[in-house]
Amino acid sequence: MAATLDGPRLAAKSQKTDQLIVFLHGYGANGNDLIAIGQQWRSLLPGAAFVAPNAPEPCGQIPGGRQWFRLTMRDPGERWAGVNKARPALDAFLDAELDRHGLDDSKLALVGFSQGTMLALHAGLRRPRVPAGILGFSGELVAPERHDQTVTPKTAAKFPPVFLIHGSEDEVIPAEALFLSSAELAQAGIPCQWHLSVGLGHGIDSEGLIHGGLFLAKCFGLKQNRTAG
Repeated sequence: MAATLDGPRLAAKSQKTDQLIVFLHGYGANGNDLIAIGQQWRSLLPGAAFVAPNAPEPCGQIPGGRQWFRLTMRDPGERWAGVNKARPALDAFLDAELDRHGLDDSKLALVGFSQGTMLALHAGLRRPRVPAGILGFSGELVAPERHDQTVTPKTAAKFPPVFLIHGSEDEVIPAEALFLSSAELAQAGIPCQWHLSVGLGHGIDSEGLIHGGLFLAKCFGLKQNRTAG
C-alpha cells in the first residue's frame, strides 16, 4: 500500500483554483522548503493552488528531514529503484489533489528540486494523462538500472514540456547532469528547454524563479505580461 502524503498548501490568489502546482522537495528537506515559492508566483499564476507534500520517509542523514528514497551513493542502481518505489505514493497524492480541486492532469504541473526533480521527471513522464508541464531545479533524469529498461515509457504517445534549470557551480549534482538529461529527453522526443544559472551552486536563484514561473504560465496557456516575484 502506497504511503499517504500531505504537506503545506497555498490557495489560489484568485480564490478559484484553475491549476495545481505540486512542489517536490529535495533530499533531507520537507514541504516547507519550497512552498514559499508559490507566494512569489501568485501574481503570475493567480488561478494556481500550490501544495508541497512531505516525502514519505524520514531522512536518516538529516534529523527532521524527509527523503523520497534513500541515497547512500554506494549502489549505482539505488536512484532508479528509488524513483520507482516512490512513484505510487506520489501518483496517489496527485490523483487525490486533482480530484479535490475538480481538475485533470492538463491543469497539473510538477516542480522539483534535486531529488524531487528526479521523481518529478520519472513520475510526470509516466502519468496516464499528460500533465501541463514539468519544471526541475538542480536535478537530473534518472537512468535505468538495466539496459533492457527505458528512461521514458515506450507506450506514451505524448509527453509534457520539460524545463530544467541548474547552477553552473552545483557541488551536489554537477551541471553536466543538465546537459546529459536534456540530451536524453530530446533523444526520446520529449520537448525540453534548459537554463544554466552562471555562478550558482546547489540552489534556486531569482533568475531561475523568473524563468520557471514564465514557463509554467506558458504551459497553462496564460498571458505572460507579468514577471515572477
